Amino acid sequence: MRILLDEAVPRRLGALLAGHEAKTVPQCGWAGVKNGKLLALAAIQFDVFLTADQNIEFQQNLATLPLSILVVTAKSNRMKDIEPLVPDILKALSRLPPKALRRVGA
Repeated sequence: MRILLDEAVPRRLGALLAGHEAKTVPQCGWAGVKNGKLLALAAIQFDVFLTADQNIEFQQNLATLPLSILVVTAKSNRMKDIEPLVPDILKALSRLPPKALRRVGA
């Protein structure tokens, strides 16, 4: 899968997502772009938007999602708190249907 990592997610997480291609929002030149437009841009090149934004499902119309969203719920968005969730993230990615929102973590 091609995964776009949100700005609030540590970029080092991408290297731990074995079997997937991950890029960050800044790597794509989209830093500062708001979620609605960001999701539309991402849908052209990516299969999944991985974020720590706990409110994204309330900010977007889930019925019209242009790509899948995986929300990581951890104590913080620091690598030390997200890294233990990598096995769950990989499992969720393997089962993530198109244009759906799922949560991983606490």
